[in-house]
Amino acid sequence: MTPQDVEKTETAGASPAAVLLRPEVMKKRADFLRAAQALRQGTPSFHLQARNRKDDVPAVRIGFTCSKKVGNAVARNRAKRRLREIARLVLPVHARPGWDYVLIGRRDVTATHDFAQMQDDLIRALEKVHG
Repeated sequence: MTPQDVEKTETAGASPAAVLLRPEVMKKRADFLRAAQALRQGTPSFHLQARNRKDDVPAVRIGFTCSKKVGNAVARNRAKRRLREIARLVLPVHARPGWDYVLIGRRDVTATHDFAQMQDDLIRALEKVHG
């Protein structure tokens, strides 16, 4: 079974709104640079960058990054896994269609911070960014 087949079976029973709000992952450097020029919100466990694309595409896009300051490859990967999971749990409810979000890991914090607190941090950061 390919990843596309798994995605089709996972979204087959979902409502159309839930499928639309499923975040796409940003991979191009230009997308990250545009998000870096937009709104920023710091939290104790990570940084959030958000940008309203102002286009007619309702998709929510998300990117994740951790610099080498976060730690070695094991620490960076753990931090990004945690960021992906909080985004998976929070964004379908709190994200706005047509926005790009970038979550940036913080040194010595993101990989070890309390998970429930990280979710609360993301919700608060999204509320502040959206005004």
